[in-house]
Amino acid sequence: MITQIRRTREADLPEVMEIYAAARVWMRQCGNPSQWGDHYPSAAFLREEIAAGHSFLCVNDQGAIAGTFCLILGEDPTYREIFDGAWLNEEPYGTLHRIASSGREKGLARACVEWCFTRCPNLRVDTHRDNRVMQRILESMGFSYCGIIYVADGSERLAYQKRLPGRTTLMQTTALP
Repeated sequence: MITQIRRTREADLPEVMEIYAAARVWMRQCGNPSQWGDHYPSAAFLREEIAAGHSFLCVNDQGAIAGTFCLILGEDPTYREIFDGAWLNEEPYGTLHRIASSGREKGLARACVEWCFTRCPNLRVDTHRDNRVMQRILESMGFSYCGIIYVADGSERLAYQKRLPGRTTLMQTTALP
């Protein structure tokens, strides 16, 4: 059971890299061999995310790191243009990226998404067309498919969004742990 979500520290990087390696293997086994290839995300890229305060860890009730993800509050440049659809709104939003599990805990993606909604009521997320597991998770949590975006390397991603009703979209990054 996930009992804590906290910012990733530089000292956590070796374990985070192991989690991403395990997630890449699992993704290949689930029919999604190309989304993260053999080496994405790199340690250098993750160091940048840690320094920027975007990288988070999911810790279970035994104190073990069970997963990792990225939450960026504010505009994501790859989301400026959407094709074959439209975003639900143009209000301020957070973007959830790179959810990866160690395999130790069930429901990790759901825990990440729910935690992100406590920080920002308007979330966008994208995933590879072959990542049917993530597509099912997003749809089961009420996310709407919005269209197609293209990430920095030019590859296509399916884009989703959900906005919690009745909540302000003001986001304060200083409030994040």
